[in-house]
Amino acid sequence: MTISRTRPLTVDATRLLDGFERLRAVGATEAGGVSRPAFSSADLRARELVAGFMRRAGLSVTVDEAANLIGTAPARDPRLPALVLGSHLDTVPDGGAYDGACGVIAAVEVARTLRDHDRLLDRPLRVVAFSNEEGIPGAPAMFGSRAVAGRLDPAELDLALPSGARLAELLDAAGGDSAHVERARWTPGSVDSYFELHIEQGPVLDAGGPRIGVVEGISGRLTVEVTVRGRADHGGTTPMHARRDALVAAAQVVLAVRRLAGCHGPVRVATTGDCAVAPGAWNVVPGEATLTVDLRDLSAAAVERGLRRLIGDCAEIARTTGTRIEVTPLQHVPPTPCDPAQQRVIEDVADGLGLPRVTLPSGAGHDAQWIAGLAPTGMIFIPSRGGVSHSPREWTEPGDLVNGANTLLGCALVKGANP
Repeated sequence: MTISRTRPLTVDATRLLDGFERLRAVGATEAGGVSRPAFSSADLRARELVAGFMRRAGLSVTVDEAANLIGTAPARDPRLPALVLGSHLDTVPDGGAYDGACGVIAAVEVARTLRDHDRLLDRPLRVVAFSNEEGIPGAPAMFGSRAVAGRLDPAELDLALPSGARLAELLDAAGGDSAHVERARWTPGSVDSYFELHIEQGPVLDAGGPRIGVVEGISGRLTVEVTVRGRADHGGTTPMHARRDALVAAAQVVLAVRRLAGCHGPVRVATTGDCAVAPGAWNVVPGEATLTVDLRDLSAAAVERGLRRLIGDCAEIARTTGTRIEVTPLQHVPPTPCDPAQQRVIEDVADGLGLPRVTLPSGAGHDAQWIAGLAPTGMIFIPSRGGVSHSPREWTEPGDLVNGANTLLGCALVKGANP
């Protein structure tokens, strides 16, 4: 199927933006952000609201065993593998209104636009709001997408959360079925392709002219715990030369992590995001410090090189500070390249709409990285002002939201056809 270069089908911009405003009111905070942690009452209200949007778009609405909210449109041939569009509705505490929600609201509007114009696709169109993408305290992220990809660890359901509840209880309360969550797995071959629209969460698009980002891949991520053990001593009586200060050594590790990225480092970005010090008293030389480190790159080999270099740097820091340092990998998410053919579809659609575009990587994780194991996957980025995300200051211009939805619509028209 070729893309028409004259008068392409477009979404109802007013209706699309109204959907965003109605959704952002669910879980709105005084700071101007949105708090909809997965499986919270706000998250459940958001899911109910979007389920109503789906029904008005002519979609048949279900909730699967992993609490994924799914709307399905009729097709000329319902036996064909489905075209799937989606993202998530949950947010981090006091996050923004567009992260995740952008991809769901736009996908619903795509379905409604097709129905309004009597455009029945050859293959089924499935709109999905995946559950628990962000992760809640005590439970891993991307629960719903990992479930459909068959990548869940059943032991997760027995996790005791800080609230005292088990993850299984929250899942069931959200409409899932913890006893049969394995049934949420999508059958191999049942999905033809997947597209996810998302705000960039970075500054590239906002800083330049392009309005559409064609994502080439989702960075791999390695989370590492670095434990530094020194010796706790009195802060007033222990001479400086005699100290085995764990926090001083940890500070050197933080700087070593920073050097892992950039022009001379092996990885694209490296972050020390957390530091816990013991015993944590103002007049005691720290005896232990624990750091959490995050390494990301589109190359799995680069991430591995970053880990090896970190281990070597920590060994040298331990030697010079008289401490012991342990480096323990915690979680590894491999890099996920986006399908080249899906990228070309996005490029052609953007060109047809007259939208400047650029190819770029995603530094953040997305549900798309798990769906990529099931079907060819493409991601569309639109600008996020200042690159800000996970914050009340998160903002995407209305025109960019419309551009993103129209690009998603164009991709649906192309991939919804049976060649």
